[in-house]
Formats: sequence, structure tokens, C-alpha cells
Amino acid sequence: MSAIIEVQNLCHTYSVGTPFEHAAVKHISFSVEKGEFLGLIGHTGSGKSTLIQHLNGLLKPTEGDILLGGESIWKDKETTRAARFRVGLVFQYPEYQLFEETVYKDVAFGPKNMGLKEEEIRDRVLRAIGFVGLDASVLDKSPFDLSGGQKRRVAIAGVIAMEPEIVIFDEPTAGLDPAGCASLLENIRAYQASTQATVIMVSHSMDEVAALADRLLVMNEGSVEMLGTPKEVFSHAERLCEIGLAVPQITSLFLRLRELGIPVDPATYTVADALRQLLLLKGGKADA
Repeated sequence: MSAIIEVQNLCHTYSVGTPFEHAAVKHISFSVEKGEFLGLIGHTGSGKSTLIQHLNGLLKPTEGDILLGGESIWKDKETTRAARFRVGLVFQYPEYQLFEETVYKDVAFGPKNMGLKEEEIRDRVLRAIGFVGLDASVLDKSPFDLSGGQKRRVAIAGVIAMEPEIVIFDEPTAGLDPAGCASLLENIRAYQASTQATVIMVSHSMDEVAALADRLLVMNEGSVEMLGTPKEVFSHAERLCEIGLAVPQITSLFLRLRELGIPVDPATYTVADALRQLLLLKGGKADA
């Protein structure tokens, strides 16, 4: 795989030169591979939201650069505009950004601004609605007549309809009930698998990102604290707790078992791996 987006020495300071000056992001560098699923985690105020708003040019760095496909998104106005279609950003509680009179018009808004023909716009709207698990029967309804979960799916469909190379989700399951969370996460997983799009997902739920992400980027006070596979990151469970983060429930359980002297791997975070280890301890078959 090759890097599709590169963050180079990124810094962002709010209210420069005033008593309220605050460095929200400090000298961050990392890259995301094409087709990768990257989980972005960190305590409230760690700089996650500031970081993701740089990835499609909504915020301009105080210092550093963002490369998309090897080219700075700030090269010129056209490059910056193109980046906003190539990198789709789904804000937290996106349903509050719905504004059109019908679901169809709301989902079609992005593709229309891209200058696409009406036939292509309709095809994209239908694909996007299908990806988020909604029926085409909602297209003629007002988005404001839908349930909260349906509104969120419509808002996500509006980003997906632009068919961006990278989709960024900022706390996509915030405020949803457990069934809604599970359903939406499955839609995101299926979308990424079927399109091979690159996905970056901000989440406070370690269990969510552990189940979905190829790698995790942990932020702390505006800087990168850790970057690695879920197993690599969760092997530093004590440090995660020190910086105000939880660990997956299974990891927490296995940490406790380790403290009790039971020889298990405390970086365990999946049910399958947990069962494998417990079976081995009982003398059973690990592949049972």
C-alpha cells in the first residue's frame, strides 16, 4: 500500500497574539495508507477535532502541511477545493446540518456542487442511501420528518454520495442506542470493505475502534502519544489510563486476570483471542 494522505509537522494555534492563544495541535506527523481504517482516539480537548478539520482544508495550518496523493492541498485554490470533495468529513451529530426540503436534495447537494450530470447524481444518491441502510422510499420525504437515527444516516449519505477517497467520521455513534450503534458501525465496515475507501474514525469507544481499525492513533494534549496496531496500542493499557482513556472491556478484564497471576496477554481485545487463551489455559484446543 502507499500513503494517500500525509500530515507533515502540523501545528495549529488558535487566537494567535491574544491572551487566549492556544496551541491545539503541536508538530504532528503521520501518514495514512490507501484503503486503511485508522482509528483516532484521545481525551476531550486532545486536538482530535482540530486535526481532522485540517485533512480536507477546513482549517489552514499555522505550520506544516497536508499532502493528498503526494500533493499539498494548499498548492492553489483549485487543489484546496478538490481536496474537500476527495476527503469527506462527517461531523459529530451531522443530522443538525440537514437543510434541504427532501432527503434526495440533501444527499444530492454535494454531487451537484461537483458539477455532475443529473443522471450521475441520481445514481450516486441511490448508492449512498443503500450504503447507509435506508430504503429509496425516504428520498421524497423531508429529512426533518425522520427519526434521529435516520437523519444521521441521511447526513452520512450526503458525504458518501461525493464518493470521496477518504471518509472521516467524527464520533459517528454519539447519542445512538446500542442497536443503532451496531447497525451504523456495520454499515461503515461494509462501505469500507466494498469500496476500498480510506476511513478515519474518531471515537471515544475503545471497543468500537478495536473491532474496526487497522491502526490506532492516540492523541494527548495536541501531540501523537501512540500510533500502531490495536494490539500494540493496548499493550500500553496503563499509559492509556494515565492520559484519561479507557481500554476495551476485554482488555480491562485480562489486565485484572494478569494482576491475579493468571498468565494471559493483557493486550487482548477481541472475544476470539480471549477464548483462544482461556481454552489454552484449560488445556483445550486453541482453534475450538
